[in-house]
Amino acid sequence: MFYLPLFGLIALLLILFFWSLRRPRLSKPVGDQAVAFEDPGPRHITYFPQIRQALEPADLAYLASRGPAGLPRRVRKERRRVAFSYITALRGDFQRLLRLARIIAVLSPEVGAVHEFERLRLSVQFSWRCQLLRLRLVCQLAPIPELSGLSCMVSAFAVRMEAAMKELGERAAMAAELASSLESRGIDSR
Repeated sequence: MFYLPLFGLIALLLILFFWSLRRPRLSKPVGDQAVAFEDPGPRHITYFPQIRQALEPADLAYLASRGPAGLPRRVRKERRRVAFSYITALRGDFQRLLRLARIIAVLSPEVGAVHEFERLRLSVQFSWRCQLLRLRLVCQLAPIPELSGLSCMVSAFAVRMEAAMKELGERAAMAAELASSLESRGIDSR
């Protein structure tokens, strides 16, 4: 029983350590808020095949065998920078989807504490996996499965948000149809 608070403190310190390793967020322009409704799909998925190939060890081995001596190191450094940018784009997609989820939660009557906790759990899990992926990139380990998992996590979240938006749209259409039918019968729906 004595060790439980100690393990909790260690876990908290580890979380704060990894949180401090993250890159600072740049302020986003106000116009990005409107994009959440216009384009709910993930933007990162378009570039994933290129990122995956750029991180393949076989690709760097080919460069090492065919190119000059300093080329593989330069290419590895540049590709790592691109991978960091991709992770930042994934984080942007995820944050955009979280904003959309908050809006949907406000509009949906049956969203409760369980859904809020799920969103918090998903956010913590995403941040944790992002930090581990960054750490693997810093250590020059090939993070392809982790990168794929993180990308799939954002894509699955996007699919869930799209389904929730569709459901809200259907409910709004049914409510409008009900109000219209009540008005045509002369019944005041207010």
